[in-house]
Amino acid sequence: MNDAGAKAALRFPFPNPPAPGSVQEVAPGVKWLRMPLPFALDHINLWVLEDNDGWMLVDTGINTPATMALWETLFAGPLKGKPVTRLFCTHFHPDHIGLAGWLADRHGVALEITAKEWNTAQTVRAHKPDPEMLQAFYARFGFPLTDTSNVPGYNYADRVHRLPDRHIPVKPTHPLMAAGTAWRVILGEGHSPQHAALYSEERGLLISGDQVLPGISPNVSVRPEKPDADPLRDFLHSLERFRTVPAGTLVLPSHKLPFYGLHTRVDQIIAHHHDRLAVARAACRDATAMEVLSAIFPRALDRHQVHFAIGETLAHLNYLIAENGVERVEKPGQADRYRAVAAA
Repeated sequence: MNDAGAKAALRFPFPNPPAPGSVQEVAPGVKWLRMPLPFALDHINLWVLEDNDGWMLVDTGINTPATMALWETLFAGPLKGKPVTRLFCTHFHPDHIGLAGWLADRHGVALEITAKEWNTAQTVRAHKPDPEMLQAFYARFGFPLTDTSNVPGYNYADRVHRLPDRHIPVKPTHPLMAAGTAWRVILGEGHSPQHAALYSEERGLLISGDQVLPGISPNVSVRPEKPDADPLRDFLHSLERFRTVPAGTLVLPSHKLPFYGLHTRVDQIIAHHHDRLAVARAACRDATAMEVLSAIFPRALDRHQVHFAIGETLAHLNYLIAENGVERVEKPGQADRYRAVAAA
């Protein structure tokens, strides 16, 4: 199904996002705001939940002066009069946790986040990427390197303010109370290690983070430090957990617009990845990973997009290898080659 068809199968009750520096109520006690992002996916949705006499913030935006300025506008305007009493992050990616430390310091709160996301954020922020390790990783998969300056990627610490001093581990067995209702934690893997979505059965609301998005699939990537990982299998498996949420639930995603049609969207995302697996396997005619990437992403990509496209291509190839649909041939000093395995 193309993007237009996928979108038509869903229902969008709020056709326009809130303007910068403003909020929009999507349910009693639940407010929606947007922050800009400095790349092709140019926004993130954040959520503010009434928490007795204060606010619970869900995700923070990336660490940029523009995001800080918009938070200042919000605290002086639509969020004025109540303190921030809680801070929750769905996962460790910079657009979600980037200003957690700044907001935690400002309001004297701890960060609520799952253990694996917290540990990953600390590790990634504390260690800058090793250029030689990155160069070896990308060369192995056929990326045309001239020197380390054109290795794809970014420095996580540039986009994430220092992390909060205190955190509260989020556990799926312990519902969270906010906006006058209980929120069940639903874990996802593959896009990040232990992504936490929040579901209120009473309100019929799902704060889905990046796990279920309309119109786009979250990036599912192999990371340089774990080149043989199989994150796509983890992602597709964890998507099935969202079938336990009623189909009529209003989904509040981190990107694009809130929508109805959760089960339909889960089906679409799974079908999308199986389509990509078929394309990837067809391209494995003694091909490098970069040659397979060109088949999966047949368009011009900027440096930021190439970083994610390589990781996602490898995720699909590693899935196919585990399924015995593709074999990887390694030769010292050369890029790995991928070949489709004939069906039994």
